[in-house]
Amino acid sequence: MENGRESNGMITGTFIGHPKGFGFVRTEGQKEDLFVAERDTGGAFHQDTVEAAVLSRPGRGKRQEARIVRILKRGMPALVGTFERTEDHFGFVKPDNPRFCRDIFVSGENSFGAVTGHKVVVQIADYGTNGRNPEGRIVEILGHRNEPGVDVLSIVKEFDLPVEFPQEVLRQAAAIPQEITETVCRGRRDLRDALTITIDGEDTKDRDDAVSLHVGEGQYYLGVHIADVAAYVAEGSPLDREALKRGTSVYLADRVIPMLPPALSNGICSLNEGVDRLTLSCLMTIDGRGEITDYEICESVIRVDRCMTYTAVQALLTEDPGTGAEEFSERDLAVVPMLERMKELAELLRARRKKRGSVDFDFPECKIRLDKKGRPVAVEAYERNAATDLIEDFMLAANETVAQHFYWLDVPFVYRVHDTPEGERIRKLVSFIGNLGYSMKAVGRKHAKVSSEEVHPKEIQKLLAKTAGTPQETLIGRLALRSMKQAKYSTECTGHFGLACGFYCHFTSPIRRYPDLQIHRIIKEQLKGELGEDRAAHYRSILPEVAKRSSQTERQANEAERETEKLKKAQFMRRRIGQCFDGVISGITDWGIYVELPNTVEGLVPVAGLKDDYYVYHENTYEMVGEVTGRVFRLGMPLRVRVEDCDLINRTIDFSLAED
Repeated sequence: MENGRESNGMITGTFIGHPKGFGFVRTEGQKEDLFVAERDTGGAFHQDTVEAAVLSRPGRGKRQEARIVRILKRGMPALVGTFERTEDHFGFVKPDNPRFCRDIFVSGENSFGAVTGHKVVVQIADYGTNGRNPEGRIVEILGHRNEPGVDVLSIVKEFDLPVEFPQEVLRQAAAIPQEITETVCRGRRDLRDALTITIDGEDTKDRDDAVSLHVGEGQYYLGVHIADVAAYVAEGSPLDREALKRGTSVYLADRVIPMLPPALSNGICSLNEGVDRLTLSCLMTIDGRGEITDYEICESVIRVDRCMTYTAVQALLTEDPGTGAEEFSERDLAVVPMLERMKELAELLRARRKKRGSVDFDFPECKIRLDKKGRPVAVEAYERNAATDLIEDFMLAANETVAQHFYWLDVPFVYRVHDTPEGERIRKLVSFIGNLGYSMKAVGRKHAKVSSEEVHPKEIQKLLAKTAGTPQETLIGRLALRSMKQAKYSTECTGHFGLACGFYCHFTSPIRRYPDLQIHRIIKEQLKGELGEDRAAHYRSILPEVAKRSSQTERQANEAERETEKLKKAQFMRRRIGQCFDGVISGITDWGIYVELPNTVEGLVPVAGLKDDYYVYHENTYEMVGEVTGRVFRLGMPLRVRVEDCDLINRTIDFSLAED
């Protein structure tokens, strides 16, 4: 018995801190994080590995609690923050990460010459006690918080993203020839005469996929050609070890942190226009129903005829090139017939995916434009179009084809998997949409005395179709997305729920994703007959760690990208304090209402700022309800707000309700 609460056993997990002092314990396989009250944190900080006692089961509707018993490993030995010097020649570092909710004391001799306002990296020497702050020493000064680029550099350091390549990696990359010789092309399928294009964003420098298409006798012959990075990055080499460490390229607002050095990512591996490049090709024959009837996977050599942008392709597909020919070059116009056939094929592939139940969450992405000093001058919603859909449809087809082929070969492989949503989340979703007059078929399942629900992805697809164009569209789309699990890499082919397919992998981006590079090696060995039992055993031994590491680095990169986006949005809105905007309610919690503007900026209306009534959050219906007036705020409801404050440290935006 502890503080009157009985312990139900011990668990080991990761402590997730909260800015208000309490936290949660997250464990593998646990459906819900365990709540840890501030008095029970035991000196644990965010990301610490801890041993915790599970306390007696709480009342109905309340979260299970735990108490930290022992700290097994500190999770954040160093932090990024802002240094503030005091008059007594010592100072404190205020962490950028609000989940590490204590300032770090720094003595004069450990300040590294930092002055007030410097962004610094502080190494923690002593984690302190309840009555005493942690202590540390500054090991790096990133620059003053107002200097251009320091804000994003702070996030880079916060997430421990590797920026500089080791010298041995750069030397190896520099030694790779930047031109293809006929000798290295021997034994490869020569596809240099096929009309081939790339379609990417305007700022893209690393082009790792190209496409070609010809049509005959009612069949579409689609070629998806992927940079053969494995031809240059040998397993176990310095380049390979660094690529595995990074796991992925990271795309931040003002910079790219590549997985491979520029000599490869922008050079010999990039499928640039008018030059020969080594590739792996997935050549698919597709009938008029969008079904892949035949395919071949081979080593190849291509020569891209035209590097195009999504914007240009969209214009060519939607405008009449004959009337606006001066806007397009002759070389652009020459590919229009192929683009039109590609659009036809993409629509067939999409319709076939839709028929089987693939779920398409069409939320707009964000595009942030910066000036030369890194200041955001525009934040815009980036909508998908025919050109982006076209490339996505072709890449999905290639990824599925390659995954299915190697699954039936029964060789070690890395798959991209997306597990079925947890039954409890589906049950809550079914219950909630029922209150709005919608339904969804979910099959009841009972296992080990626990009842839950299972759903086919087609049911979620139907639900999204029913709500399209209605006031509830955004609301239900977001809730459906939150009910789903996170995709990951695995050596087990358990299928992809969101795509409603049994076989899926990442084959199409080896310049920027390590799993793609890894399976390219396996593909090449299998094609050459070199994947014997010894090599298969080798891959079986290393691939689980590759999959785990790749999933971790992907999550890390995604979080860094989100935090950078939040920072730039806060900077953008800071110059708009006092202005009013129309938005929709995107989230409701017991501490306030989140409102998203049309440009994807999201801010919080704190519950304390709702002055006209005392509001209570109803978790089951995702509503904020006034006890006296009965006024109700619901997800998806339009709301006009005023910008009140922007916190650049915590990267948050505060709204208030605008006066009518």
